[in-house]
Amino acid sequence: MGKGKEKKRVTKRARSEFLWGWMFILPTMTGLMILNIIPIIQTIWQSFFKTGAFGRGNIFIGLENYQRLFADDSIWQALINTFKYAIVEVPFSIAIALVIAVMLNSKMRGRSTYRAIYFLPMVVAPAAVAMVWKWLFNSEFGLLNHILNSIGLKSVHWLSDPNIAIYSIAVVGIWGVIGYNMVLFLAGLQEIPRDYYEAAEIDGANAFQQFFKITVPLISPTMFFVVVTRVIASLQVFDSIFMMIDKSSQALPKTQSLVYLFYRYAFVENNKGYGSAIVVLLLMIIMVITVIQMVAQKKWVHYN
Repeated sequence: MGKGKEKKRVTKRARSEFLWGWMFILPTMTGLMILNIIPIIQTIWQSFFKTGAFGRGNIFIGLENYQRLFADDSIWQALINTFKYAIVEVPFSIAIALVIAVMLNSKMRGRSTYRAIYFLPMVVAPAAVAMVWKWLFNSEFGLLNHILNSIGLKSVHWLSDPNIAIYSIAVVGIWGVIGYNMVLFLAGLQEIPRDYYEAAEIDGANAFQQFFKITVPLISPTMFFVVVTRVIASLQVFDSIFMMIDKSSQALPKTQSLVYLFYRYAFVENNKGYGSAIVVLLLMIIMVITVIQMVAQKKWVHYN
C-alpha cells in the first residue's frame, strides 16, 4: 500500500511545470474559445431560427432552414461555383509554387530578391489586388484585351461572361497565394539533406528523376499541409468575387460562392438564420473533405 501511494504522489516540481504549462497555453485556448468555438456553436444554434432585422424577433423553426437550403437552386449553383474555383486554384497554385520554390532553392543569383517579389502579393490588401485585376480584366480598356487586340484577337469579357468569369477569379486567387505556398515549400526543401542529391548524381539520375524520386517524396508532408490549407481557404472564397463582379452582372449567379450567399442572406437580406444554415453546410463539406484527405495522406505522405 505504501508503494502505491508513493507512485501517485506528485512532486512540487511536476506540479509547478503542470501549472506553468497551462499558463502558457491559456491565452491561445482563450482566443480559440472566444474567436472559434463559441461562434461555431452560436452559428449552429442560430441556424434553427428565423431571424428578423438586426437579430430581432428570433423564431424557432427547427429544420426549416435546412429544408429550404436543399431545395434552393442558388445554393446548388453556388456550390458548383465554389468547387470550380477550388479545382482550378488549388492544383495550379501548388504546382506553380513548387516549381518556383525548387528554382529559388538552387544557387541562383538574386534569389532573395525573387523570393520577396513572389511573396509580395501576400502583403497587399485584397481590395487593392481586386481593383488592379479588375482593371486588367476590363473588357473595353483593360491591359489583357489590349494585348489580345494587338495580335489580332478579339476582346474577351473576362468578368461579365458567365462561362469564364469564375476562372478569371481563380487566376487572381492563384496569383495571390503563390508566394505563401512558395515560402512553405522552400522551408521543406531546405530540410532535405544535399547528400541524397549528390548520391543520385553519382548514380546517373537526371534533374527530373531527382525531383520525382527525392524531392517530391521528402517534401510530401509540407505538400500535404499546403493542400489541406489551400482546399479549406479556396472553399471560403469571397473577397475577390465581391470586389470584382458587379452586382448587376449576368455572371454573378455563375460566380457567387457559398460564402457570398451567406453574406447576401445574412447581411443584405437580414436573414441570419438561413445564412447560418449555409455556413453549417460549408462547415460540413470542409470537414468531410478534410477527413478524406487525412485518410488518403497515409498512401502518399512520407514522414520518414
